[in-house]
Amino acid sequence: MNVSASLTPFNSPTPPSVPMILDTLPDPAISSQGCPPRTRLQVDLILLAIEALELGGSEAILAFAEELELQGIIKNRVNLWRMRSSNPMRRAHIRRPLTIMEAKALVVIACYIARRLTVVIRQMLMLYQQMSEKQIPLEQNLRLSNYLERFRVHFKSRMNARRSNVLALTSDEKLDELAMNLLGQLLFCTGTAGMQRFWISLFDGEVE
Repeated sequence: MNVSASLTPFNSPTPPSVPMILDTLPDPAISSQGCPPRTRLQVDLILLAIEALELGGSEAILAFAEELELQGIIKNRVNLWRMRSSNPMRRAHIRRPLTIMEAKALVVIACYIARRLTVVIRQMLMLYQQMSEKQIPLEQNLRLSNYLERFRVHFKSRMNARRSNVLALTSDEKLDELAMNLLGQLLFCTGTAGMQRFWISLFDGEVE
């Protein structure tokens, strides 16, 4: 038996361990190590909805990264910005991959924040439906109106208006519809196995 071959040299680097919470999300059957453009877009938009829903949303994302022991992946504000700027619709789009591990970390955090805001999200979706059916102006509900206004401002300031898919969302009505659809996705994340089902949905049509 070659004893020396079985020993690990003291100076060999220890491979970074994957946080256990990320193991709850399956690895998608895609050939590349990075996420497809649609996945990068959807992850960024769900975080945009969280920022519009709650003042200090970006701080909450970083706080949950630490609480869930994901700070090894999402290290700081700049690191988070770089991940989100992999969204091809961004003004400040960075040609960097969003790794599967990074996407998992962002989705886990988004789902945990959504769980904390479940009651608020459900109330807002019900209000939106009731007010739309009765043709009551959405401005009459302060919380709903504030969410939609913040979402529109965030979207217009951060997305590249020259991209064709952004041009299709220039009207306030289209942006309000997108904002409410994202609220529905956040509520979906809070259900039974919601985090796993939302994660899998991000790769619909991308799986080989």
